[in-house]
Amino acid sequence: MNLLRRYLIRGKNLIKSFAVPIYEVIGAIIFALPRNKMFNFFKVTFLVVQGATIGKRITFYPGIKINPAKNITIGDDVDLAWGIIITTKGSVFIGDRTFVGYNTMIFSANHTVPPAPEKIFLAGHQLSPVKIMNDVWIGAGCTILPGITVSEGAVVAAGSVVTKDVPEFTIVGGIPAKFIKKR
Repeated sequence: MNLLRRYLIRGKNLIKSFAVPIYEVIGAIIFALPRNKMFNFFKVTFLVVQGATIGKRITFYPGIKINPAKNITIGDDVDLAWGIIITTKGSVFIGDRTFVGYNTMIFSANHTVPPAPEKIFLAGHQLSPVKIMNDVWIGAGCTILPGITVSEGAVVAAGSVVTKDVPEFTIVGGIPAKFIKKR
């Protein structure tokens, strides 16, 4: 019985070692396609098959990475620019009429930092949902950390690292992002 169990585990690991790279290659090919209504159909279908909830009239530029796609909700009229990376293990919500700029990273999970002398590699992950509400503009090259809410009508200046929630109708910027002014 113990031998059978080992073979089953090896078989499962073998399947996983092939399935993950194939999934990544398929996703890279689909998201390398230009922004176009026809190609967006393939991008939306790829995400929805994995469990994503996708609104209408989404613009997907090439080079976007969303992984895994089962924990993401994207509203209507959202524009996702080149090179965006979104990790959705902790869940990500992007509201209607939102712009996300080039090379922005949105993280909903982070590595756990264990107390010394425990090993970091084996510590696991912390999952925290990210919420980007309606009518938000996130500039190019921003980083949104796990557990953040960017409230309605907010603007995040290019190159910012968002470490705290962003109130409604405010502009924030910098590293870490700080209040600049009300809209």
